[in-house]
Amino acid sequence: MRQESLGSKAFDAVNIAVMLFIFIVVSYPILHIIATSLSGARYISSGSVTVWPKGFNLSAYTTVFQDPYIFKGYLNSIIYAVGSTGIMLFFTALMAYPLTIPGFAGKKFLTVFLMITMFFGGGLIPTYLLMRSLNLLDTVWVMILPGAVGAYNVFLFRTFFLNIPSELKDSAYIDGANDLVVLFKIVLPLSKALLATFALFGLVGSWNSWFEALIYLRDQDKYPLQMVLRNYLFTLDTTAIQGRVGAGGSVAINAPGDALDPKAVRMSVIIITMFPIMCIYPFFQKHFTRGILIGSIKG
Repeated sequence: MRQESLGSKAFDAVNIAVMLFIFIVVSYPILHIIATSLSGARYISSGSVTVWPKGFNLSAYTTVFQDPYIFKGYLNSIIYAVGSTGIMLFFTALMAYPLTIPGFAGKKFLTVFLMITMFFGGGLIPTYLLMRSLNLLDTVWVMILPGAVGAYNVFLFRTFFLNIPSELKDSAYIDGANDLVVLFKIVLPLSKALLATFALFGLVGSWNSWFEALIYLRDQDKYPLQMVLRNYLFTLDTTAIQGRVGAGGSVAINAPGDALDPKAVRMSVIIITMFPIMCIYPFFQKHFTRGILIGSIKG
């Protein structure tokens, strides 16, 4: 059994120390947010809350869950995230697969066209005018359709597909399969790592997006959860928070003592917003590295 050298042990020790430092730096804000959301008002206002709750209090979560826009925002975000990610994976695969076929006549034109879109964009105002001309403003589709196909994604999909052995596709063609059958029965089942990776990218990107909703949506019933969070963080004071949960709310916002603190409400909304992504990420993580590396080797 080979013994590690002194330099190798020192390198491992430095790596462990650096990783621990990064873990502490990343974990502290999250623990502080959780502790603040569960602490009493007098401890929050005095600034004595660090990473452990003081004066344990669930009033912030009780207040937030009385707000109907929280549940509407959750539902809207799920619809936008799942819908936009599913459409992105479907149409990106349809766009990328023809670029792997040697005899495809439009391959050069499409490659150049896609590369141009990677360097030049229309900008915010032309995009807004386009959405308006398509009658997509203030609709669910304006949050789902614009990101259906991206040039960067198409090229990564194409590169991944090129790594699939051509013998599998040739044997399918000999058996009478057409291009759609080859794509959906052979290519995509062998691309689970790639699909899982971009599904994670799509879900997280859509879940965290709020700017598109700010520009394109006017109806608050269509707001995603991030817009609800934005309202809590930047535009709502104590009175406004009380108004959102209704006059008959069971939580006394302005009660003395440790009933509630507006900062605790804001922190609780942040935790509620983060929770779904923190739950789904571990299920996709094992595909993450493999999907990106394989899709970037050849091309």
